[in-house]
Amino acid sequence: MIIARQDWLLREAAHRERADVLTAAHRDRATRAEKHPVWDFLFTYYSYKPAQLRRWHPGAGVELDEAAERLDWRWYSPGRSAGSTVPDAAAFGREKAELAGLIEKMLRRTASRPGQFGCFGLHEWAMVYRADEHRHAVPLRLGQAGTDAVVENHDLRCTHFDAFRFFTPEAVPRNRTSLSRDEQPLFEQPGCLHAGMDLYKWATKLGPLIPGELLLDAFELARDIRLLDMQAAPYDLAAWDVVPVPIETPEGKAEYVRRQRGFADRGIALRVALLNAWLGDGAREAA
Repeated sequence: MIIARQDWLLREAAHRERADVLTAAHRDRATRAEKHPVWDFLFTYYSYKPAQLRRWHPGAGVELDEAAERLDWRWYSPGRSAGSTVPDAAAFGREKAELAGLIEKMLRRTASRPGQFGCFGLHEWAMVYRADEHRHAVPLRLGQAGTDAVVENHDLRCTHFDAFRFFTPEAVPRNRTSLSRDEQPLFEQPGCLHAGMDLYKWATKLGPLIPGELLLDAFELARDIRLLDMQAAPYDLAAWDVVPVPIETPEGKAEYVRRQRGFADRGIALRVALLNAWLGDGAREAA
């Protein structure tokens, strides 16, 4: 597939406009050095700056006509016609073989499993369980004793290592499964909020192999999930107009699972789209 210059320039401009809208509030806060306990995560944990987010790419194997200015861009190769360029999945695979293997394994294995919907977002509670200091300098909605009681009265079922690794030492043995980095592909499942957010991480790491429009779809999913993640957390975020989802109640649990299922459905579609954009329909099956 080849895209004429006038057409890809229009897509590039539309992408930049959409990205600027998505990052406007964050960029505005940054001018005032103002922190936000919910939204900063999208730009610190994932380490992808707004300027990077607004850079449009067509996706692997899609040739841009008259795009010689991109010949110096990473993982771009010359196209079939003079001055054209194309994002090169093979070049990425050669240079980043280990990363490419991990991303494909995570996407395929997660997509192959049924979603689990019984965790109720308790990972955030486990991160402050019996702790004197907390990751966010905001009060706990139920106080320390009340927060600890919620953890003790529930079954911890976290399946995501990058949440589990922040559990307090007292919370670790309470989790149904002991998780490790090496075993992460064995436990990741599509119902997990963080597995859904991490689709944005995988998209950023694949860079020009992912169409810009799909990258922003992944960002929007991560943004929407992040809100529920913090609404269900033990923190009192009323100062930031965050309405809690009280997962310690039956009503809160029901709302959490309802929204969690919706995110899982969006994540399933996005995993397929990422794999198709990167590797195409003939992509090999992960081991």
